[in-house]
Amino acid sequence: MYKYGKIKVTTTLPEKLLGLRDISKNLWWSWNNEAIDLFREIDLALWEKLNRNPVRFLQEVSVRKLEEKLSDNEFMNHYDKVLKDFQSYLNQEDTWFNKNYPDYKNEHIIYFSAEYGLHEVLPVYSGGLGVLSGDHCKTASDLGLPFTAIGLFYKQGYFDQHINGEGWQETHFTTLNYSQLPVWPVYDEKGHPLTIYVELSGRVVYARIWCINIGRIKLYLMDTDVPENNQYDRALTERLYGGDRETRIQQEILLGIGGIRTLDALGIKGTVYHMNEGHSSFMALELARKLVMEKNIPFREAKEIVYSSSVFTTHTPVPAGNDIFPLDMIDRYFSHYWGQLGLQRNEFISLGLKPGEPNVFNMAVLALNMSGRKNGVSELHGAVSRNIFNTVWPDIPEEEVPITHVTNGIHTMTWLAQGYKYLFDKYLPSDWKDRLYDAAVWEKISDIPDEDIWKTHNALKTKMIRFITDRLKKQYLQNGVPLHEVNELDSQIDTQALTIGFARRFATYKRANLIFRDLARIEKILNNKSMPVQIIFAGKAHPADHPAHQVIKNIHDIARREGFKGKIFLVENYNMTVARHLVQGVDIWMNNPRRPLEASGTSGQKACINGVLNFSILDGWWCEGYNGMNGWIIGDDTPFDNEQHQDDSDSKSLYEALEREIVPLFFNRENGIPVGWVNRMKESIKSLAPVYSTHRMVKDYTEKMYVPAMIRIAKIRESQYEYIHTLSDWKQHVERGWHQVSIMANQDIHGLVDHSMLSGQELNLNVTVQLSSLKPEDVRVEVYYGHLAQDSIIDGQAVEMKVVRQTDASTYSYEATICLLDGGEYGYSFRVLPQHPNLMNKFDLPLIKWANS
Repeated sequence: MYKYGKIKVTTTLPEKLLGLRDISKNLWWSWNNEAIDLFREIDLALWEKLNRNPVRFLQEVSVRKLEEKLSDNEFMNHYDKVLKDFQSYLNQEDTWFNKNYPDYKNEHIIYFSAEYGLHEVLPVYSGGLGVLSGDHCKTASDLGLPFTAIGLFYKQGYFDQHINGEGWQETHFTTLNYSQLPVWPVYDEKGHPLTIYVELSGRVVYARIWCINIGRIKLYLMDTDVPENNQYDRALTERLYGGDRETRIQQEILLGIGGIRTLDALGIKGTVYHMNEGHSSFMALELARKLVMEKNIPFREAKEIVYSSSVFTTHTPVPAGNDIFPLDMIDRYFSHYWGQLGLQRNEFISLGLKPGEPNVFNMAVLALNMSGRKNGVSELHGAVSRNIFNTVWPDIPEEEVPITHVTNGIHTMTWLAQGYKYLFDKYLPSDWKDRLYDAAVWEKISDIPDEDIWKTHNALKTKMIRFITDRLKKQYLQNGVPLHEVNELDSQIDTQALTIGFARRFATYKRANLIFRDLARIEKILNNKSMPVQIIFAGKAHPADHPAHQVIKNIHDIARREGFKGKIFLVENYNMTVARHLVQGVDIWMNNPRRPLEASGTSGQKACINGVLNFSILDGWWCEGYNGMNGWIIGDDTPFDNEQHQDDSDSKSLYEALEREIVPLFFNRENGIPVGWVNRMKESIKSLAPVYSTHRMVKDYTEKMYVPAMIRIAKIRESQYEYIHTLSDWKQHVERGWHQVSIMANQDIHGLVDHSMLSGQELNLNVTVQLSSLKPEDVRVEVYYGHLAQDSIIDGQAVEMKVVRQTDASTYSYEATICLLDGGEYGYSFRVLPQHPNLMNKFDLPLIKWANS
């Protein structure tokens, strides 16, 4: 055997096609089909072989094929148009943000996330959270926000999944080759790789910085695989969500603290800081540390400034989903750090303590305490989050906990099939791509002829089935399935059958195998020869989630059984490529999580814009999206305290909807077209596309979170921090005197006095308040009332009371009038809370006194 050396040859691009390299270096191409078509036209086979990676494509494409295109006038005209569109996009000045907020275009929004799902060539994401982050970035670019994103570069990304012949998930990791990806090293002014460092339990760990261009914005990723680190630390950013709790806290210190240091190294000054989930919460501490150390500001005031500029989005529907670390671990990693904040250990630890959980540091609680604006990701999830974190605001009614919601969306142009783009170009207003959030644009869907919609859908369905068939063939061959059985796949997946898609992360609460709860019943539905049905499953289970592995095996085993073989298909290695084909090509998108554990869910949003109808539990976004005519629901909003009963009820509802409505409607044809079905497809696109796009979502964040934070920070800057100094002093004054505040209300041995009245009458209520060292302008006194249920006021309303007299130096009488229009039994009480014009919300200072408490 002989030794050899490698010679790497990179294709030299003809000068007239140098623009291809610029396009390949910017992920703008990933949501612009015309740009993708350029690479496909040069060499389709190579494009597919290299997994649609334009950087690697340009490294390996034949010079001859490039030169052939120089004499192809049609190609060159196409190339010139795409290059012009690309440059026009990058240089556009009249973006949505600049037109609506011209005074704030020099501010800067910084976005932190542990993962980003931008395209399958960059597998540094695990699921919905990452894809949402990627879609958020793309939309920030489209709308022209002054926006920079921060994350970690996982050289092995998330795992590749193989489902073996026995149905068990196997995980494999592949090391990414940076030189073949649309990522670029960042260098300092001396031409050296830009690096930052963080302290991890007594040692220094370095990270170099990489840049990804996403349209007009940039994403910077930190990578610890550098020579300055030891072998252990070089592997710190190797895998997403890999390793143990030690790895997790180290990654999160790097993401949060290292992320701020990355911005400093780049010379980027943020105005607003958005934490997408709690992984990056240490960011807020680093911002405060910088203010304490550099501006000589006390921590109380530094915290107020950070609080003013920070946004926190929680995606977690269960308390166990939040990252927590034992206090001894916090001691090891932060004992050197809290002194730089001017804090004692107990003061530092209290920032992340959730009441009732004294032994762990909670990253979500840290984010809540350091962020003035916080939200869940759907209306229902906002309510669930208020329940989960109610104890952080003791004595405040759950419905008033200051966590709002911004419902998730999807980046339309990334997920919309090319066939529908052509259809929309023909029938929608010419500027529809710039007005995705405008409902009036989508009303024109009604004008599209039924046959055009159905023809487009069938073409996408055929393409999807061909893709899934090829993928399953490779999967079966790898598992040693006999060749004749592999070849049967060509005829097994039926283009005429009603095709249900179920593809997502295989967490157990998502109940992937719920449809098999009554095997005899679903077998009958699948095998109706006049109305055939088939189901395609795909999804990864976390390597450590063994119950979820069992769900995958269960589906695999059922798919091999007589009566289900050729009707159930389980596709391995779910990723953005598989997702794109499925959400564009199936007929029904099924989603049956255990309510209310789906924070939002976005896969159904990707399906609906492609005319695929949702069939889902009333959870997450579907609670808001379902209107009775744009899909179907499974079950209802009944709460269950028994999972078996919930599964029984939901599975029966699922079967009934399939048997009575969905399957018959799909096969009810007029001249070959299921008119009733197509009407629902149109209604789905029309009602959901403008609302569940990230264009609407990012507009919401901008209008409700980002711009208000910019306005507040501008006031702080203009006052040279006096704004914050005054507010902080006032808060200290209120906190010192709060224990002496009391409410004296008329009462008897049972409680506050009872009242009787007729509906529609007004009731005058009064109360006496002892304020001690505080003044009436320091507080807000309210009567709080609502229907009584189980000795509690539910869905309470608060009415501010007015001072009517001062009875002594620190005692005041208040009164208010309420009017109850509906009969029934109501409860009422009185409360006092701090009030100041510069508080960000009513419960900014989480102090409250109730009557006689």
